[in-house]
Amino acid sequence: MTPSEAVELASEKKLACLSITDHDTYQAYGEAKEKAEELGIELITGVEITSTIGDKEAHILAYNFDPDTNYLEDFLRSQKKARRERIKGIIETVKKSGVDVDFDEVWAEANGANIGRPHLARVLMQKGYVSSHKEAFIRYLSNQKLGSIENTYPDYREVIDIIENVGGASVIAHPGKLYSEDEIRKFIDAGIDGIECIHPSHNFSLQKKYTELCESENLLMTGGSDSHDYKEAGYTNVGIVTIAYKYVERLLRMTEQRKNIIEIKE
Repeated sequence: MTPSEAVELASEKKLACLSITDHDTYQAYGEAKEKAEELGIELITGVEITSTIGDKEAHILAYNFDPDTNYLEDFLRSQKKARRERIKGIIETVKKSGVDVDFDEVWAEANGANIGRPHLARVLMQKGYVSSHKEAFIRYLSNQKLGSIENTYPDYREVIDIIENVGGASVIAHPGKLYSEDEIRKFIDAGIDGIECIHPSHNFSLQKKYTELCESENLLMTGGSDSHDYKEAGYTNVGIVTIAYKYVERLLRMTEQRKNIIEIKE
């Protein structure tokens, strides 16, 4: 979906607010802002930043940061380069399975967006190797199938500091079964602000586990649809996987206080 279409869908689903958390870019915020104002949807700045913890990839959500800062924009520009190098590694791995695909095809499919596995999945569909995005990930693009792909993403602690420095809230994205208890503790010790508790991949026991952890550690609790659907998909988690607005209010209060502290320091 385009950013404006995402806002229109949020309005149709009677949502009070929305944050579009694309990978390593917040360009959608500027594109969707006018439509959100028109439809009365509160639009919160958001981005899902790729980092590393140990030898694995880790995604950290950033919310309600100052969008008018070169500091974050410059950092995300370097992320874009890292994503290009990573997708090249993924393509080389997929080609070992007998798939005929090259970087230029995937780059064209991304059409200026931050390139990633969903774009490669679409190329695989177009070339008849798979019939759906889901099949592409099951057969070729899951972390299990790809194994270790070299990347140049920053350490999770650096990303947490960057988000704090632009007045935003840092949140561990969809932890599910991705991290050990020790790794979750490392995120918390590094100053992470919250955990994405409500997510399509989290069953009730995982939601309960992370909600209780947020309560015991005084962390923000967030949630979302993690929708990667295109308009013609015919289904979406938007408006189905949601959180209560009181959790949004808490996040907004915390980040506004953080921005005030940054102003005082300056």
